[in-house]
Amino acid sequence: MNIEKYKIEEYNQQAKAKHVRKLESLVEDINNYHEVLEKLIDFQIAIPSWALGSGGTRFGRFPGGGEPRSLEEKIEDVGLLHALNQSSGAISLHIPWDVPKDYQSIKALAAQYGLGFDAMNSNTFQDQPDQTFSYKFGSMQHVDAAVRKQAVQHNIEVIQHGIELGSKSLTVWLSDGSCFPGQLNFRKAFQRTLESLQEVYAALPADWKIFVEYKAFEPNFYSTTVGDWGQSLLYASKLGPKAYTLVDLGHHLPNANIEQIVSLLLMEGKLGGFHFNDSKYGDDDLTAGSIKPYQLFLIFNELIEGMDARKMNHATDLGWMIDASHNVKDPLEDLLQSVEAIMLAYAQALLVDRKALSAAQEDNDVAKAQEILQAAFRTDVRPLVAEARLRAGGALNPIELYRSLNVRGELIRERGSKTVATGL
Repeated sequence: MNIEKYKIEEYNQQAKAKHVRKLESLVEDINNYHEVLEKLIDFQIAIPSWALGSGGTRFGRFPGGGEPRSLEEKIEDVGLLHALNQSSGAISLHIPWDVPKDYQSIKALAAQYGLGFDAMNSNTFQDQPDQTFSYKFGSMQHVDAAVRKQAVQHNIEVIQHGIELGSKSLTVWLSDGSCFPGQLNFRKAFQRTLESLQEVYAALPADWKIFVEYKAFEPNFYSTTVGDWGQSLLYASKLGPKAYTLVDLGHHLPNANIEQIVSLLLMEGKLGGFHFNDSKYGDDDLTAGSIKPYQLFLIFNELIEGMDARKMNHATDLGWMIDASHNVKDPLEDLLQSVEAIMLAYAQALLVDRKALSAAQEDNDVAKAQEILQAAFRTDVRPLVAEARLRAGGALNPIELYRSLNVRGELIRERGSKTVATGL
């Protein structure tokens, strides 16, 4: 399904008068309005191919119909999102779920929707029907060199797919670890994993990056071989200058200070990117900003401070991607909400008075520092984000237009009510 440009323009025309009234009252208090607006227009968040269908839990999965049945339909769905919000200009593929049959036709299709290809994602946390060895007891950490070789080769194949599509990065998440004390030699597991990653690193093109993702627990609940940001940083530091840590907002123990982690990784030049989601208890993969919007704002506050200190480009120097698994929402509505929440947090953080905050910090004026941050967070920047969308050609209210056009109903009509997308 395509959303014709004239339908977006017609909708915006009807909603514009109300939008302008809200925007005018907001702009009066923003000194660097045009600079902020340009940054919002430039900022893009990649959509993962596996988030376009209903997610599952350990107990069940409840597809809502109209889910994409192929890589082509996944690209079409991301194209729908991008048409509506103009902030979802890339798709991140997961191999082997999304192996292209024809690279040129896939690239042409993506270009038709204004999309590029973000980080490629490998999978050694599941056994595939055609693989020789099982990952039941790990992949890159496995005691059997043949299993490790299989995992390494898979990642190299993923890189090759990415080269053909124009991607520039590889994300490696390993579920390797142990479930019980004594099951694993921690030191040997780390060393074997490092050696495996070094082989993958050697296969990277000169202009590529590798992101080492971490996770505190699940599916192994006693130990994880890349269990936190310190372990990821250790791998990335040992691998070399093309290796970075990837932060998934759900991959932390409760109450972890993610904004501090972000700040330190940026300081070391080893922050590669983000997987955005939200959580209440653990790795819940909920809609970004749905549970802890203030934390998301605080993370962006540190991101902007750290990136500006290193003179980095906000839009291109880090990888930005959603990683969510939704079981009760329309997946496309969930992704529209996540992108909106990320853009709002980014916009609020752009409004922080950096000079005043720095002065308050140097003066140990704790109350003043808190007031500065909360003044930015409590600013309703929705008209500002909507204006950025409008100028880029998107809809003032993407979800409202999505529903008024009955997009999900049209997808069910085209694809059927029983389709289930590949992925978790």
